Amino acid sequence: MTAHADPATPVSRRWSALDTAAGGLALDLGLYAAATAFAAITAATSTLPPHRAWGTVATIGYALATLAATTQLLARRRHPGTPLAGLPARWTVAGLTWAATALLPIVTQSVERAGGRTDRAQEEVIVVEHAGARLAEHGTPYLGPDAIAALPPGEQLLGYTPYQPGMALFGLPRAAVDAWWTDSRVWFALVTALTLVGLVATLRASGSPSAPRRDAAVLRAFQAATVLPVCALTLATGGDDLPVLALCLLALALAAAGRPGRAGLAVGAAGALKLFAWPVAVVLIFWAVTRRAALRTALGAIGLPVLALVPVLLVDRDALVENVLRFPLGHGLVTSPAQSPFPGHLIAETLPAGRAVAAALLVAAGGAIAVRLLRRPPRTAAATALICGYGLLAAILLMPSTRFGYLLYPAALLVLAPALALTRPDDPATFPATAPRDPAGRRTPEG
Repeated sequence: MTAHADPATPVSRRWSALDTAAGGLALDLGLYAAATAFAAITAATSTLPPHRAWGTVATIGYALATLAATTQLLARRRHPGTPLAGLPARWTVAGLTWAATALLPIVTQSVERAGGRTDRAQEEVIVVEHAGARLAEHGTPYLGPDAIAALPPGEQLLGYTPYQPGMALFGLPRAAVDAWWTDSRVWFALVTALTLVGLVATLRASGSPSAPRRDAAVLRAFQAATVLPVCALTLATGGDDLPVLALCLLALALAAAGRPGRAGLAVGAAGALKLFAWPVAVVLIFWAVTRRAALRTALGAIGLPVLALVPVLLVDRDALVENVLRFPLGHGLVTSPAQSPFPGHLIAETLPAGRAVAAALLVAAGGAIAVRLLRRPPRTAAATALICGYGLLAAILLMPSTRFGYLLYPAALLVLAPALALTRPDDPATFPATAPRDPAGRRTPEG
């Protein structure tokens, strides 16, 4: 997935050959066909009603995308220069596929939920909306430990809000009006869509001698953040991770375009929503150090999350600590249901002192990344994306409590790297004494 960024390695060359086969249509077809199978299996076998409902609708959307990609391939074989198989047509298919497999399921499930169906939203939706109501009424989205303990045992899990304070903003519409369009997923999708528009515009507007290759890489990154089943399913049924992911991707795009201050604001906004963005912010600040822009980046990357935390900290410090620290670390009144069978979870559940072993492995992985950042901080946005992607992948695999859906973060970050590598700053003078480099920090032939 990093072929365009560093064509020197055998793995990258193989990926480049796959990615560009038949003008990119071969991989498009493979993606849509695999997604069709995934959605159909989800519709038939999932034990979660929102997931089954998503699968029923998404199977049709992905099947139509598969048919469209097949038609494009056949048209390209007969007429190699036909616009039907060109990049704009591929963009059209990708956009319509996202509308059919994510946005349409959001609307249908939100309408059904407003009509009385109680099985058309995951717990995340309810938690965020309750957080919004508490924020509007009490000035904090969090319940304190005593208030959570007073809830019936079956409701204590929903009493926790394991997000940063900014996430409660998505619940404010429901606190004001009870309607289908105030479902928090609708607002997750709106912010995600607007952020991705900004991402695409930022990358395509930046100067590049390899514009066609860059634009194709941007499309692939868009697909990874939208029509990839793990992303579409997550947005349609829960949704809270997608605005965070989109803002992190936008931050990296702004970094590649030579706008470190705006990059810091984007990742800071993500960090005000969820802790998953904080590692990205740290790596991005290390990148900014190499560009003499650490202060500009850190002001937004650190400042926005701090500004979001201060008011709720003043209102109820114990509630903040209980929800944001104790619960995610497994020390809350109830245990997190995030238990996907990744190595960290299996180690924690099966080995003696398994949780300590998994925690040690996680700390070791974090230490290795820290050493890498201190010794060789990333000098390009593409390298930053790779470090973030592989780092989050290691963390997700090693955490004792995690979810399969979290894989959307490393997947999208790694696929974005080629597009970042093919993007040049709008104003090269912003970063003195820097030549173009690949994601590993090596100078490219242009440099």
